[in-house]
Amino acid sequence: MDHHFVGIPELTGVPRVAVVIDVMRAFTVAAWAFSRGVERIVLASSESEALALKESHPGWLALKDGPPAAGFDAVNSPGLLRSRDFAGRTLVQKTTAGTVGALAVADAPLVLCASFVVAGATARFLRATDSGPVTFVVTGEDGQADEDLACAEYIGRLMGGGEVDAAPYLQRARNSRAAADLAGGRRSGYHPDDVDLCLDIDRFPFAMVARREESLIVLRPRGVV
Repeated sequence: MDHHFVGIPELTGVPRVAVVIDVMRAFTVAAWAFSRGVERIVLASSESEALALKESHPGWLALKDGPPAAGFDAVNSPGLLRSRDFAGRTLVQKTTAGTVGALAVADAPLVLCASFVVAGATARFLRATDSGPVTFVVTGEDGQADEDLACAEYIGRLMGGGEVDAAPYLQRARNSRAAADLAGGRRSGYHPDDVDLCLDIDRFPFAMVARREESLIVLRPRGVV
């Protein structure tokens, strides 16, 4: 199957199927949020929009990149999120790269958001839907983030069926600039376990599908056998 790997600046037109990759950390965090009971994630285009959505919907929570800030209930760190209880809640998420990439392809007929923690389920979902060529959106570093590209290539290989050794792809991600920045404490709003949690291959048995619901772009988990 013919797959395409593009950065956000390279997107032209509307892809038939888009898989938006953000390993460190937006779509690892999203998967953890679902595992902690979040019902749906609303993707916001700005921090001000995230806060406005929270303000206008009592009970909603908001999450952002960087350090804790007034009005936000969580930061974009799987290590800081994994012990929270979000049962039944709606989470509004705004990040530097992942949510930007998902919103950029929101009009595609099928949009999935992915990272290593849902890689296998994402590939199985795509095989089951027989959805045709996939455009992988590599969100980090204007399409140059090796952790995102490695994850995209791994999912692409899995879609072909058969056994695929995840180790080389995970090693590329562990050696990436983003991993070094996280391990070195150069990104705010982080936990020391974040890199390991982002590389916990196939931790969750669901894919994450983004669809337009009224005026919002909403991410929901979809269980995959």
